[in-house]
Amino acid sequence: MAGMEALGRLVNAIPVVGASGNTGFKFRGASGVAVFAWVTATGATSTLSITQSNAYGGSYVAAPVIKNVYWSTAINGTAVWNKLTYINGTAPFTNGPLSSLTFANAAQNLPTALAVCVQIFTSELSDPNNYLMAANTGGTGSALFVLPYDLVHQRAPANLEIQSS
Repeated sequence: MAGMEALGRLVNAIPVVGASGNTGFKFRGASGVAVFAWVTATGATSTLSITQSNAYGGSYVAAPVIKNVYWSTAINGTAVWNKLTYINGTAPFTNGPLSSLTFANAAQNLPTALAVCVQIFTSELSDPNNYLMAANTGGTGSALFVLPYDLVHQRAPANLEIQSS
């Protein structure tokens, strides 16, 4: 069998228990992070929020880092990913990048989106903010998954750095 496993080499994975996202995670060990949020029912408006802090247990403040948004009308792989391109001054980016994004209903140009993915680069956060917190709240069956990618240090999965501490 040819191929290489990605966990520990290219990506790490942080399942967020409960969509409230009440756990921060270290962000500086990767060049970027993809945050996936979804709901299980059409019309169940949900809001994805991204906050930042300089310490794991610190005070988290809004992180206006949501630019391009990838979204899908399905949560089972039966629909393509679409792209909502960031253009400063146009809805929903009327005041620049977002720190929260509402989807799955008529808000923010994503009325039929059941799943969204935003990608954030380490370079978009100001020093010394090393921690992010993502939350997906409000929708029926709201869920969240965080995927740090382009890891700075490659390790066996069992030796990956603990992200939430």
